[in-house]
Amino acid sequence: MEKKWVIAIHGGAENQSREELSETKQAAYEQGLENALMAGWRILKEGGSALDAVEAAVNSMENNPLFNAGKGASLTSAHTAEFDASIMDGKTMKGGSVAGVKHVKNPVTLARTVMEKSKHVMLVGSGAEDFAREHKMTLKPDDYFITEEKEKSWKEAQKEESVTGHDTVGAVALDMDGNLAAATSTGGLVNQLPGRVGDSPIIGSGVYANNEVVAVSCTGDGEGIMLSNVAHEVYALMKYKGLPLKEASAEAMTTYRDLIEGDRNFIAIDPNGNVEFSFETNLMFRACKKNNDPTYLAIWKDDDGNWEREE
Repeated sequence: MEKKWVIAIHGGAENQSREELSETKQAAYEQGLENALMAGWRILKEGGSALDAVEAAVNSMENNPLFNAGKGASLTSAHTAEFDASIMDGKTMKGGSVAGVKHVKNPVTLARTVMEKSKHVMLVGSGAEDFAREHKMTLKPDDYFITEEKEKSWKEAQKEESVTGHDTVGAVALDMDGNLAAATSTGGLVNQLPGRVGDSPIIGSGVYANNEVVAVSCTGDGEGIMLSNVAHEVYALMKYKGLPLKEASAEAMTTYRDLIEGDRNFIAIDPNGNVEFSFETNLMFRACKKNNDPTYLAIWKDDDGNWEREE
């Protein structure tokens, strides 16, 4: 049987209109997505693990100030950058996550280090930072993470006394050995309370991976995704209801919609290499590459003309 390797990524989902996103900025997003996708794809092509691939892809977006993760994170009401991230290995069913972390350049790598080097699944706040220092991870001063754009958004939110935005980055992958993995990382909401934690670091909520069924990474309204356990919901619909990926993804977006508000957006991949980009917003920054096939890269909801789903 021919071996498959597939990676899909997202750089967040928003309700911007085409008029609000300039051609120059759209091109920058597309380049950022391409860079992140290829960082993971090259690992898979060389026979590397899905876990390494999703970490590399997310690292790339954490280092890119366009995306709300790592450098370019949203600022809290206290004018601080706080990060949440998680990673899960579908082969071993192990996961790691961090929440409310400052100064760590690549939060998803810290999450993986928690998974591999500690007896815990999640570390938060100063304890997570101490763990990062213990393991010689790269730390940065506060001003490294603050961009002009996020500063402007913070000032507007302060003036309006609002909490806005919900971007997150993530990746899912299938490697040549049939292993799945998923990773998610975020800088949170603009003007959120210090210490607020969303869905991104919660296993089963913002991320989930199981070799037998699916790998999922979410983005959207963190509170709503957390309450509806979106990532695990996709898994459960496939595992226990027997739904294929496409149908399970569609149903997971609407479960308890009458009780739980907020958009639920995610990417998912199954053991056969099928990929779904599920989102309710006007756009999702997204990309996918299967084997040596042409790259699929899209932003707007109607950019699906060349996208093949179920095989």
